Amino acid sequence: MSADLGTPTGNLDAGRRRQLGRRAQLLAGASVTWNVVEAVIAITAGVVAGSIALIGFGLDSVVEVSSGLIILWQFRHPLPESREQTALRLMAVSFFALALYVGFESVRALVTGADPDSSPVGIVLASLSLVVMPFLSWAQRRTGRELGSNAVVADSTQTLLCTYLSAVLLAGLLLNATLGWSWADPIAGLIIAAVAVKEGREAWRGDGCCSPASGGVVERDPCADGCCQRGTPAAPGQESH
Repeated sequence: MSADLGTPTGNLDAGRRRQLGRRAQLLAGASVTWNVVEAVIAITAGVVAGSIALIGFGLDSVVEVSSGLIILWQFRHPLPESREQTALRLMAVSFFALALYVGFESVRALVTGADPDSSPVGIVLASLSLVVMPFLSWAQRRTGRELGSNAVVADSTQTLLCTYLSAVLLAGLLLNATLGWSWADPIAGLIIAAVAVKEGREAWRGDGCCSPASGGVVERDPCADGCCQRGTPAAPGQESH
């Protein structure tokens, strides 16, 4: 059985839409709070250890903060749909900025043979992120799907991206700490940059699912092709077959 991701928009009454809008704001606020703490710790630890992957992870957390703030800005408007395209473009720009910086620094580290120190703080942080982020992403995507908001779905994708990047970061930090493979750190950084470019392109084009047709009327199930399920972590206790 597939995880319940909610009912696509189109049959929502005004009360339910307001409720989902408030939920989207609460989830965005939780994401902002977590990622502010994560960014401060990751960037500080990255500077201390000389780890471009850890700094890049911290900058991705800054992107997550901007994404959450964009969602809060969008849903403070009486008609959040009117800010959808602008919200997506702002998210895309933040992704591209992250990719540019991390990509450049990763290449520079590989060329110059930088040798970052091990970072126990970074290892613990990446491990915690692997636990927290999937739950937050699932809740965001479920809400975005029911609202029919590509911006909220994109925000959930950024949160899920943080999960993947946590795994990449953890692998790079552990390889450097245990085997002395200093090149693993900038390679992890390049992977982070590549994924950021992909997500930025999709946000810029407005790629996503569950987007309502003009006037808020949906003539078919916009998630019938399963796009809302792709990359979506199942809810705790639920399985997909």
